[in-house]
Amino acid sequence: MIAMHVLLAALLLSPAGYPQDAQKPAPAPTNAPAQNTAPSAGTNPEEEYKIGAQDVLRIDVWKESELTRTVPVRPDGKISLPLLNDVQAAGLTPAQLASVLTEGLKKFINAPQVTVTVSEINSRRVYVTGEVAHAGAFPLLPNMTVLQALSSSGGFSQFAKTKNIYVLRMEGGKQVKHPFNYKEVLAGRNQEQNIELQPGDVIVVP
Repeated sequence: MIAMHVLLAALLLSPAGYPQDAQKPAPAPTNAPAQNTAPSAGTNPEEEYKIGAQDVLRIDVWKESELTRTVPVRPDGKISLPLLNDVQAAGLTPAQLASVLTEGLKKFINAPQVTVTVSEINSRRVYVTGEVAHAGAFPLLPNMTVLQALSSSGGFSQFAKTKNIYVLRMEGGKQVKHPFNYKEVLAGRNQEQNIELQPGDVIVVP
């Protein structure tokens, strides 16, 4: 009888006595999402700066000093260069314009290397007018809002109706009026009025 108890205890304590499933690691769930090891995507080319009218460009053609120059973008969106005459620049990124100029110069120069940089950004501007200290055009900075533009104008005059400010914007060929109540936004209310500005927006302070 004692021998049977000893044999039973030995079976229970030995690895062979454990259930077979306990010796195997749990299988990975079949519906687990695969780990993303791909490199993150770069900046979308559409998000790069697009050249606009009145911008000033620096055109560098390697080893061609007569073609290297600084040129303004005309109101029609074109620039003038030797050999190529008028070239459309507005609406293109600097890299795209450099590619266009390179292709055009291949007819005259062996393996041209062209670099385009924006020396002055004049096309991306907003305007503040009315009862402010400094009315005029201001550079449109990235993610610039109405409140930020107003702070650049030096404050309001004593006659300013800060509850009745509005932004004029061209949308679909029509001028649209966006109201802006300065006091509400400053107090943290109705923040949706503090819209992100677009090139050509006009902020009117009555």
